[in-house]
Amino acid sequence: MSEIETVGLGIYFDDLPVGRKFKTVGRTITEPDLVNFISCTGMLEVAFTNLEFIANESAIRGRFVPGALVYSFAEGLVMQSAVQGVGLAFLNMNLDIKAPTFVGDTIHVECEVIESELSKTHHDRGLVRTRTTSSSRTAVYHSSIRRSG
Repeated sequence: MSEIETVGLGIYFDDLPVGRKFKTVGRTITEPDLVNFISCTGMLEVAFTNLEFIANESAIRGRFVPGALVYSFAEGLVMQSAVQGVGLAFLNMNLDIKAPTFVGDTIHVECEVIESELSKTHHDRGLVRTRTTSSSRTAVYHSSIRRSG
């Protein structure tokens, strides 16, 4: 597999041709991340709040986290590395979660530009769609995301 470029802050539309690939830095998911996320979103189900249930009754053993947490953290990694200061709008997404992610897993995101076109209404902006893969040692999340900027 060839090297994938690691990016810093904001990539402008003109620098996002179809085929460009990049990856973000990693981010380890911690116990406080899980607790804060389920608390602020209201995802207070026993699968995340009851250690006895997780140990004895859950179909998934271990301290797994909501898929929405992983997607949100992955979006944050892309935001701070590629969209920071240049992205305008998140337009849509398709998401496919392949396996659970656990507290202690480190995720990173790999992106490939699959569409890049000038906006039909705002000629100083473009629309970019990426194929995005968020992965850790236990899970892979695939998404297709379209942004305006």
